[in-house]
Amino acid sequence: MPVRSLPRAVWAVLTLLAVLAGLLGLRPGQARAAATLTQVTGFGSNPGNLLMYRYVPTGLASGRPLVVALHGCTQSAAAFDDETGWTKWADQWGFALVLPQQQSANNSSSCFNWYQPGDFSRDQGEALSIRQMIDRTEADLGTDAARVYVTGLSAGGAMTAALLADYPDVFAGGGVVAGLPARCATSQTQASVDCMTTGRNLTPQQWGDLVRSAAPAWTGRWPKVSIWQGSSDYVVKSGNLTELMEQWTDADGTGQTPAVSDTVNGYPHAVYTDAAGQARVETYSLTGMGHGQPVDPGSGAEQCGVAGAYLLDVDICASYRIGKFWGLDGSSPSPSPSPSPSPSPSPSPSGGTGTLTLADDSTRDGYVKADADGSAPAVGTLTGSLGLAVGRGTDGRQNRSVLSFDTTALPAGAVVTAARLTVRYGSGSGNPWNEGRLTVDARTGCFGTACTTGPDDYTAPADATTVATLPAFTSGSRVSTDFTPAGLAAVTPGGTVQLRLAFDHALTGTAYLFLQRGTNATLTVEYRS
Repeated sequence: MPVRSLPRAVWAVLTLLAVLAGLLGLRPGQARAAATLTQVTGFGSNPGNLLMYRYVPTGLASGRPLVVALHGCTQSAAAFDDETGWTKWADQWGFALVLPQQQSANNSSSCFNWYQPGDFSRDQGEALSIRQMIDRTEADLGTDAARVYVTGLSAGGAMTAALLADYPDVFAGGGVVAGLPARCATSQTQASVDCMTTGRNLTPQQWGDLVRSAAPAWTGRWPKVSIWQGSSDYVVKSGNLTELMEQWTDADGTGQTPAVSDTVNGYPHAVYTDAAGQARVETYSLTGMGHGQPVDPGSGAEQCGVAGAYLLDVDICASYRIGKFWGLDGSSPSPSPSPSPSPSPSPSPSGGTGTLTLADDSTRDGYVKADADGSAPAVGTLTGSLGLAVGRGTDGRQNRSVLSFDTTALPAGAVVTAARLTVRYGSGSGNPWNEGRLTVDARTGCFGTACTTGPDDYTAPADATTVATLPAFTSGSRVSTDFTPAGLAAVTPGGTVQLRLAFDHALTGTAYLFLQRGTNATLTVEYRS
C-alpha cells in the first residue's frame, strides 16, 4: 500500500483517534492507528523467487485467520491490498493478510506461473514459496492454522485453484476470480490457447481427478471455493466459471445441482451444498463484466476498493462476499448442526451418504485439572453444577475437558468423511484465547483406563492431536473447524470416540470457561457407506 505524506493537522486527528480507541477499548474495524503493508524477508528457501508482503492490523490478537491474496498479471502486492478491499476487511474482521508478489525475472508480465508444473505442484517452486510465507506468518503472529484462505485474480486466480488442490491440509477455503481450473494447463501454449481462449471442456469427474491427483494421499474434505467470472471477459473465456464449478463440486462430492439459485446485486449467484446443507462451492456470473476484480468503491457496509486497471467498479465487492462465504465476518455462512438428544441419522440409501448428530454422553464426560507441568492431576468437582472447564482457573491450575460420543448408530463399514464439534458456553472469566488456541484431541475408545473421567485423562495419549480448533466466544454456541483426516479416522462405527478439549499451552493468568454438556455438546458426523 503506498505511503503518502499527510498534513500535520491530519496526523493530529489520527493521534487523537488512537488515544480514544485505547480509552474506549475499540474492536477490530473501529478507529485505530493505521497499519501498513510491509515487506518480509527470510521466510524460507523461496524456490519460486517471490517477494513477500504482509498487512497486519494494529493490535491483532493471536489465533486469528490468515488470507493470502494473489495479484493478477502486471499488478503488484501494493496494487492489490486497499484496491481490492482486503485491507478494509482485515481491519474490520481481524485477520492477517499476506500478499505474495511475482518478479519480472520469473515472468515478464509479472504473472504467477500457474501453468508450469515446477511452480504449481505441491512443495515446488512458487507453490512452496507461498506455503513458506504462510508458515512464517503463523510463526510470527500465531495465526490459526485451521483458518487459512487464499484468493487471487486472473493468473493469481489460476494459482489459487492450484494451491487449493496442492494443499487441502493448509487451506480452509479459496476465492478464484477470473481464473482457471487447477491443472488446466502444463505449458504456456496450452494455457493461452486451450484454457484461456478456447476453454477446455472436461467432465466433472475428469476435473475432479486433476484435483485429487495433486494431493493423492489426502482423504479429508477439500477447501470450500467461491468462483467469480465476468460474462464478457476478453482474457479468460467465461465458460471457465462452469468448468471450475464442476471441478470443485466433484472434488467435494456435492454434485452439480445448486441448492440455491438467486441474484446478488443483480448478478446470477448459485450455491452448492453438502449433505448437511453447508455451502461448499458458490459461483457469481458478473453479467457484462470484462476481465478484472469486482469492486464497489464507497464507504458503505458492503462496499470496497478503488477502480482502476483490472479493478472494475460493477457495484459488488468480491472481497466482501468471499470473506463472508468463508465466515471471516463472524457469521455462520451455512446452517449449524442442530443438537439432538440422541443419534439421528439422515436417510441414506445403501452405498450412499448420511449425517449423524451425536449428543455428548453425560455419564462419561468431565474435566481434569493439573499443575502447569501436568503434575498432580485431579478430577474437577463442578461438572454437575457448572459444566466442563477449560483454561486456567482461579486456583492457578489448568483444566482439560473430555467429551464422550457413542458411535453405534454409524452403519457398519461406514467411512467418516467429515466431522465437526458444536459446544455451548455456560460461564467463564477472562479471555483465554488471548494466550492460546482451544484445540481438540481425539481417541477411539477412551483416553484413560476407564471411560468415566479420571486423573489419567489429563495426559493420556490421543490417537490424533489438534484435530480441530474452536473460535473464541462468550455466549451461545460455536462450531469447530472441520476435523483433520487423522481426526476422522478416530471416529469409527460401533463404539465410542472421546474428544479432549484444552488450550494448546499452559495459560499464565486466570482465564477459563465452562461448557454445557449433553445436548449442548454435539458431534456432527458425515459418512458414506
